[in-house]
Amino acid sequence: MTTSKTILVTGANGQLGKEFGLLANTFPQYVFLLAGKENLAIDNTEALENYFVRHKIDYCVNCAAYTAVDKAEAEKEKAFLINADAAGKLATVCKMHHTQFIHISTDYVYDGNGTQPYKETDPVNPVSVYGLSKLKGEELVLQNNSSAIIIRTSWVYSSFGSNFVKTMLRLMKERDTITVVNDQYGCPTYAADLAAAIMKVIDQFSIRLPEGGQVFNYCNVGAITWYDFAKAIKELTQSNCTINPIATSQYPTPAKRPHYSVLDTGAIKNTFGITIPNWKESLEKCLNLVQKGLVR
Repeated sequence: MTTSKTILVTGANGQLGKEFGLLANTFPQYVFLLAGKENLAIDNTEALENYFVRHKIDYCVNCAAYTAVDKAEAEKEKAFLINADAAGKLATVCKMHHTQFIHISTDYVYDGNGTQPYKETDPVNPVSVYGLSKLKGEELVLQNNSSAIIIRTSWVYSSFGSNFVKTMLRLMKERDTITVVNDQYGCPTYAADLAAAIMKVIDQFSIRLPEGGQVFNYCNVGAITWYDFAKAIKELTQSNCTINPIATSQYPTPAKRPHYSVLDTGAIKNTFGITIPNWKESLEKCLNLVQKGLVR
């Protein structure tokens, strides 16, 4: 009889973590441990070690993160505690317990000055505290656990939690006119697609994974601006709200955003045979859930 392998998902109350909760039933060959900060504080070394002693964990997907990009400018210590120090501790504990570690990172590790989709090997140069904290997390993860996998993603949204899509839906109901930035380019990522891709990575670890740790990019297919994203939401929901494009300079924020953070996903597709959906196709799936009242 084959023993089921166990997957620990940290940050289980976030967008990506909740998507793992939804798909768990479709992977009966695995036992899922979905841990939020209330039952597993990843910045507490003793709590982490005790948790790993109590549970035999084969894979750990770290979805826990400090994601308040603007607040991070004033809360640098808190951002680095969760995104860097805690990620490094988790990587160490995973190595000690022979647990394969997958850590989620971000397009904010790039400076956004490029004009071609960023490859994993391109130079990193964060322009915000959030980006700096995530890059430090990557460095500590690989320093403490050389077999870890890092997946950089961008513009994540879901029917769960707070995100750009949910904000646009609310504003389009409340206002006749809204303005959206039209000079920042990136790739939306539907959290449900990312969770499914990570499961495919886990399924193929033994046959596809190169020696040592590696960094991969993942996002949906297609590069757009936030304005393009908002227009698609309007179109798919048949909203009457008027959307006007503005420049980043007209919408100042505490944290600087990358002007261009389009990700090249060739490595993860080629390594694991993953087919990535188009961004608009995935947006429509998400909006269908929201419009059916499945808003979480």
